[in-house]
Amino acid sequence: MKNFKSGTYINQGTYKSFQPENINKEWKIEDMELINLLSTADRELGRLDMYSEYIPNIDLFISMHITKEATKSNKIEGTKTNIEDALLEKEDINIEKRDDWEEIQNYIIALNEAIKSLNKLPLSSRLIKETHKTLLQGVRGKHKLPGEFRTSQNWIGGNTINNAIFIPPVFDSINDYMSDIEKFTHNNDFYFPELLKIALIHYQFETIHPFLDGNGRVGRLMITLYLVEKGILKKPILYLSDFFERNKTLYYQNLTKARENNDILEWFKFFLIGVTETAKSSIETFDGILKLQKEIEFKMQSLGSRSTNAQLVINYLFKNVIINAQNIQILTKLSPPSAYKLLETLETLNIIKEITGSKRGKQYVFEKYLNLFNE
Repeated sequence: MKNFKSGTYINQGTYKSFQPENINKEWKIEDMELINLLSTADRELGRLDMYSEYIPNIDLFISMHITKEATKSNKIEGTKTNIEDALLEKEDINIEKRDDWEEIQNYIIALNEAIKSLNKLPLSSRLIKETHKTLLQGVRGKHKLPGEFRTSQNWIGGNTINNAIFIPPVFDSINDYMSDIEKFTHNNDFYFPELLKIALIHYQFETIHPFLDGNGRVGRLMITLYLVEKGILKKPILYLSDFFERNKTLYYQNLTKARENNDILEWFKFFLIGVTETAKSSIETFDGILKLQKEIEFKMQSLGSRSTNAQLVINYLFKNVIINAQNIQILTKLSPPSAYKLLETLETLNIIKEITGSKRGKQYVFEKYLNLFNE
């Protein structure tokens, strides 16, 4: 990677835009530390993929991973909604938080739809545009060309383009750059390790900044889509936004260093460390889920004939975390008094915890499960 050249600055009169070099070409790795980090990341990712096969009803838990990812990815952009808020219904969210809540719900929908679309569409500009359109539907970026590449100059940081921290390439080059990314994504003529490939794609996408809004969220979302499309992960269970958010300064510094100093190595190393740490963390979460399931199965033995309805509630909680009496009535067809009785029983067993403190409209949280995703 010694010959990496990031691009050049082009004088646009009162400012200079950055025009990156294309990435669809042969790349060679010479740094032994990078090779070692790559080996470690591949190994941990393989462990995570195999581990996920032993988790019963894994699709229930993927929804929680996606909710956490949506919360962390949007937090990088400045939203303040936490995972508990994201799991509430809209009417239960304070009015001042609803814009943030809606952006997170859009992210969840966009990621789910994009994963389904991989069955019929490759990871491409078309899929990226469709995902972006969903992401910005009806929220604060709805007037910034949802689903379309920008047709004007944008910039990062600063109040105006003249004091911006970084100015991406001119808009009329976006289609060519995105075409180059698409070709590189599916280029099998030259071997390049998949994890380094998506690391380079993410860097290039963030450098191009093809949309007027939502570039960071789409760029992070693309990482998971790539890993699933290439068969590296059978299920969408690795999300790097939490790592990026916790190391936000380093994240931006390494992207900037690649552009300014033609040093892509530090970005690659940072990315691989993120993959390794996140894979290990995800394995710990899954291990915690298995232990929690066994704990609950043991407690459920004391419920006798009520265990069938209780199991319906438990299955619901592994996907939704927050529940009330009305939810239980819909799930089990129980009468209101019986629904409340079941809630009290589950609370006594320390499976759920009441969080409103009120006599009416009580809400209960599956606290131990939620804590696995908050740790």
